[in-house]
Amino acid sequence: MSDEGEQAPRAPATPAHPVVAGYDGSTASRRALAWATGLARRTGRPLLVAYITPVPLSYDPGIVAPEAEREADVLAWLRAELADTLPAATPAGLNVHVASCIGDAARELARLADEHQADALVLGAPEQRLHHLIGSVPAWMARHAHCPVVIVP
Repeated sequence: MSDEGEQAPRAPATPAHPVVAGYDGSTASRRALAWATGLARRTGRPLLVAYITPVPLSYDPGIVAPEAEREADVLAWLRAELADTLPAATPAGLNVHVASCIGDAARELARLADEHQADALVLGAPEQRLHHLIGSVPAWMARHAHCPVVIVP
């Protein structure tokens, strides 16, 4: 482009109406990611892969952590995981985004789904028996999310 003021069109930084997949590296979340990838491909929607870091028990709001460095590390790990888990995720025009948040997993996933007006939220079923008794993120999401929730066994 010849004018200095003109810029090339850019892809939106945040996807609209994505399929959101909660991912933590577990076997169940890998299966959910594969399912979410297939759904995103079939529906022509972007895929938003979300990793939620729980707030540490010794969290002190007065201490400022280098969040940009931590988030960059988490995003680099998540992209490497995606490349290992879904080597064919990027071809065929699949638009993949990653997000990293700190907080309660269920509430952060719900916030991301609402913020991006997600078409679906895909999660792995809980692997620990204790979660079947005391509750789990997928169970909470099934009751509180504002979009369809798919729980992959």
